[in-house]
Amino acid sequence: MNGAQALIESAISRGIEICFANAGTTELPIVTAMDNADGIKAVLGLFEGVCTGAADGYGRLSGKPAMNLLHLGPGFANGIANLHNARRAGTPVFNVIGEHATWHRDSDPPLAMDIEGLSAAVSSWTRTNRSPSELPLDVANAVSIASGGRIASLIVPHDHQLGPCEGGSPEPVEKSFDPVNETEVKKAAELFLRHDRTAMLLGSRALRKQGLVLASEIQDLTGCDLLAETFPGIIERGAGLPDIGRIPYFPEQALSRLSGYECVLIAGAREPMAFFGYPGNVSRILREDQAKAFLGTGRQDVLEAMGL
Repeated sequence: MNGAQALIESAISRGIEICFANAGTTELPIVTAMDNADGIKAVLGLFEGVCTGAADGYGRLSGKPAMNLLHLGPGFANGIANLHNARRAGTPVFNVIGEHATWHRDSDPPLAMDIEGLSAAVSSWTRTNRSPSELPLDVANAVSIASGGRIASLIVPHDHQLGPCEGGSPEPVEKSFDPVNETEVKKAAELFLRHDRTAMLLGSRALRKQGLVLASEIQDLTGCDLLAETFPGIIERGAGLPDIGRIPYFPEQALSRLSGYECVLIAGAREPMAFFGYPGNVSRILREDQAKAFLGTGRQDVLEAMGL
């Protein structure tokens, strides 16, 4: 088995079902491996932005990571706008980016660039594979990180795709989520309960069915209003799920919408900010005298935090 075959086998074993690909010569071993594998569907995109946009849409709707296969740094750069959107939406995405052969890289070929530096703009996790034998673990770690609603990017040199690799896919070292800090959750709940006029601002996984059910239970207990970010990645709808208001786009309207609350509990969302800095307007939508509490911060699982 070569590195490309090990990469695809590991991706399939971790639940990757689809790959949106705009490959070049550097990534042909991975294309061949996908063509000969069962359990993964390859979809050709004629432009990298189509691939990354499709992966964003797939990940938002399914809640599972999609894989992108992109050609070197320039190919990744062509798709970065939709990866920005995916990052802001908390979409699970797994990028595989081809790289020149390790022995060729120092000659500075025309398409060479700092892929790791570029990846850092949109990826929570980036790694350049160091050997074919490490590809199964690299893939396992990348998919685990992506499954937490982040972008993980694995850069794979051409000679590592062709080199021999033996052994199965090990358990990932990187975890999808960090442990929830129960002390922080308790403090947030105590602060929230000390106020009468309250709202929960929901984002990311908190706007999926499980999160909305938990939010509805909190609403029944506290009488709080439920709000969503201005442009959420996805909101599930259906019978039995609560109605969710949305923070308006224009800062004057957003300020008016939130001004009546004494405390806002932010669950899986970012603190609301104005989209642009207009003269005479503020950046932060919540006033300094309004209390704020947070659930599911950083890499914690907001659903776990809401259920405590």
